Amino acid sequence: MTTETEKTDMLRAVFDVLPSMVFIVDQDVRIQEYNTAAAELLMAERKTILRERAGQILHCVHSTDVPEGCGRGESCKECVIRNAVTAAFRGNRTVRRRMKLVLDREGEAMVLYALITASPFTFRGERHALLVIEDISEIAELQRLIPICSVCRKVRDDKESWLQIEAYFKEGWDVDFTHAFCPDCLKAEMEKITRIKSDANS
Repeated sequence: MTTETEKTDMLRAVFDVLPSMVFIVDQDVRIQEYNTAAAELLMAERKTILRERAGQILHCVHSTDVPEGCGRGESCKECVIRNAVTAAFRGNRTVRRRMKLVLDREGEAMVLYALITASPFTFRGERHALLVIEDISEIAELQRLIPICSVCRKVRDDKESWLQIEAYFKEGWDVDFTHAFCPDCLKAEMEKITRIKSDANS
């Protein structure tokens, strides 16, 4: 029979093996607990992280907009993280909502593109939110930087080769495409088929 301690140890191990940054936060987005992936980004001692607001610990550039700190400035009203946590405490889930975080790293701005998920849960009678931050900066950067031919729509890879877009994504990301017609192209193709049939019958 599994003891309570063994269950706790297993849950902690699962929590720490998750590749995304995971936080347990209160209603004011104060960090109650976090996993190993989050610790790697935070680069701070545990005692300085716990009970602090996420924006301050992540060094969000807006966390210093006003003396009251994270969550109190005008720009905080639009913060996806804060709004997702607020929604969680109202009993709703936010799933993989995209956000651009600008973090202060020793005076330099670091941009982090992320997907934000927040889910409500109760533990020992207290309400919390599980906040997950998935770093998608590499994908977002790829989207911004892929050179694409404006005529044939081929894309250039990092070896300076021009590839069909399907080949590019298959080679770099192991992504397969299925093919279909958008409504405009379907209409144009149908008109073309109609013309060909009409010409054949003439």
